[in-house]
Amino acid sequence: MITRDSIETAYSFLHQKRNVYIHSLLDWQRDDIEYAIASYVDDMNQELYDTMSDGTADFLRDHKRFREDITLAVERLENML
Repeated sequence: MITRDSIETAYSFLHQKRNVYIHSLLDWQRDDIEYAIASYVDDMNQELYDTMSDGTADFLRDHKRFREDITLAVERLENML
């Protein structure tokens, strides 16, 4: 079951991290954000993750498409609010 609280928590965390990530010019900072997000989604509500990822394997865990994934995640969570 996906609760509104879990959506709001995920949205707040991912939105804040996305804003820092897209404006950062520091590779180490971007890497730290990718690691923090991957750790967060490992422990988040599985149903919410499945909905947010829309079945994409390694959503928010793939370095090559992280920027796209985090943008999609924030948009999808925003639409769920």
